[in-house]
Amino acid sequence: MRYEGMVYRPPSEAYSLIVQVTIGCSHNKCTFCSMYKEKQFRVRKVEEVLEDLRWARTAYRRVDRIFLADGDALVLTNPKLMVILDEIRRLFPECTRVGIYARAKDILRKTPEELAQLRDGGIKIVYVGCESGSDRVLTQINKGETVAELIDAVRRAEDAGIAASVTFISGLAGPEGWQEHAVETGKMISTMEPSYASLLTLMAEPAAPLYDEIQSGRFKLLSPAQVLDETELLIRNIDVSRKCVFRSNHASNYLSLKGDLPRDKESMLAQITYARKNLSTLRPEYFRAL
Repeated sequence: MRYEGMVYRPPSEAYSLIVQVTIGCSHNKCTFCSMYKEKQFRVRKVEEVLEDLRWARTAYRRVDRIFLADGDALVLTNPKLMVILDEIRRLFPECTRVGIYARAKDILRKTPEELAQLRDGGIKIVYVGCESGSDRVLTQINKGETVAELIDAVRRAEDAGIAASVTFISGLAGPEGWQEHAVETGKMISTMEPSYASLLTLMAEPAAPLYDEIQSGRFKLLSPAQVLDETELLIRNIDVSRKCVFRSNHASNYLSLKGDLPRDKESMLAQITYARKNLSTLRPEYFRAL
């Protein structure tokens, strides 16, 4: 496989064949993010992608899942994506799922018919970084998308039969805005009702614009206890009518939570209560990572 620069993928794609169909991220302006900073965004030539897929078929006996990278690979037009998906089905008939990163604007540019075409072509899950349910926070981090756009995009994907896996970041609003961030994020999850919702905890690397603000003291990180308070408030404000797999077990998190909402809501809240009384059970700083 030919890869350009650092390649990123969601944790659930750890055993997937990763194929770059874009290089970098078309937005690449979020203040908290250090990904793709060394790359100039471009769409790879379809023939290059097909060559990589053909090489992979000769190298791997079985490929159950494929992930299309880099950031917001759904920016490709349907004709280009379908050529790639058709080749995947031809070369890897055993492949049960194709996953892809997408910005909300990418999804909203697709018609319901185009989304259904992609679903039938093999795309079964789309990963969307929502970050926060607060428009104020989204503006502060230069997300370039609104709460309404993010909700609409996730619901469109789900309505088309494509599972949406959405991520949010604890601590993104700092000590002054954590309550708004938690409440509005819980409400957002309740409205969009994604198949999967994940919560990471803010960590900024030197390449992220927010890093300098943290180092200078202009932006303050939440303490582990404050992260617990924020997480509790967020979960209390989630009210979904259908199953939503909730995870807060990323390496950046102080407390690992796993459950299905609404069924496991109270048990996860009980875990937070226990952790608050036993802070020594939280993940130490030196074990946290992105």
